[in-house]
Amino acid sequence: MRATIARNNSAAASSSPARTSEVFSERPAWRSVGAGWQHLHGSFRSTGASFEWHDFESREEIDWGRSFHPASVEVCLNLAGNGTISLKNSEAAFTPLTVGFYRRGDTPVRAVREARQHHQFLTVEMSFDFVRQNLGDFAPTLHPVVSEVIAGQGESSALAPTSRLTARQQQLLASLREPPVLAAAQTLWYQAKALEVVADLFFLAPDGQEMFCQRQQRLSAERVEKVIALLRANLATPLSLEEIGRAVGCSQFHLSRTFSTATGMTITQYLRQLRMDRAAELLRSGEFNVTEAALEVGYSSLSHFSQAFHETFGCCPGLYPLRTPTQDSALKPRRGE
Repeated sequence: MRATIARNNSAAASSSPARTSEVFSERPAWRSVGAGWQHLHGSFRSTGASFEWHDFESREEIDWGRSFHPASVEVCLNLAGNGTISLKNSEAAFTPLTVGFYRRGDTPVRAVREARQHHQFLTVEMSFDFVRQNLGDFAPTLHPVVSEVIAGQGESSALAPTSRLTARQQQLLASLREPPVLAAAQTLWYQAKALEVVADLFFLAPDGQEMFCQRQQRLSAERVEKVIALLRANLATPLSLEEIGRAVGCSQFHLSRTFSTATGMTITQYLRQLRMDRAAELLRSGEFNVTEAALEVGYSSLSHFSQAFHETFGCCPGLYPLRTPTQDSALKPRRGE
């Protein structure tokens, strides 16, 4: 059984039809977001799998497809922001709290990240060689996006449908950003996590069946998504926890626990983050002053608004979107691919 990750795929890489003598780099795709693109671990070219974290706001629409490596299968765990991948006969929408995967063949893929949004997502990029070496024995049970690669039919690009991020997948995402092991063990740990992602997403359930635990996770994720939608729709006049519970059909206690497990924040903390993100968006537009932005997101006290804004963005709202020296240093490019 091919259950271990190959240490070096460079020799096999030269035989892949989608790879040319010109070395592909996704760095230009993320140049505009600076430190908002962060390499976490791995190497697409040498080990076959790379983990990357994205956390940025962009004034302009971003051509997300420019970051897709030729001859790759990529997983996207999307926390915030909207992205869309379009092929001739299919489309995948990455809305907040969704996960999906896609194949980039010989030709570029049309994919965009929407403008004026806060994007947070983690990607796991896997080379065709990585897929073949680790999943070759499982082809009959894999999604066609992956099994076609094993069969040598990955020249064309392809999409799998997106689904809700489960609480377990969100916990996995959080651990990938901050590995709970010593630095010397991280290579081994990330290798294991790459296979965990593969096992979680690439296999087909028999006859479309859904296991009980998967159903519970899906229902919890859908419930959390409904709560977030309610919070967004009522920024200025938030609903009480009791009202939110009634709206999603869940007790207050269970709802609070489910939401905190899924997002890592309480409902109150998440509401404040949404308010600050919206206030920042209004201030960037140039059409709202500080007082107007505060009122628009439900703050009647300007001092409370300023304090919350400073704690979130590191500067007072009167200076935003001007950058402080600290923020400027944070936007300097980092190494990694």
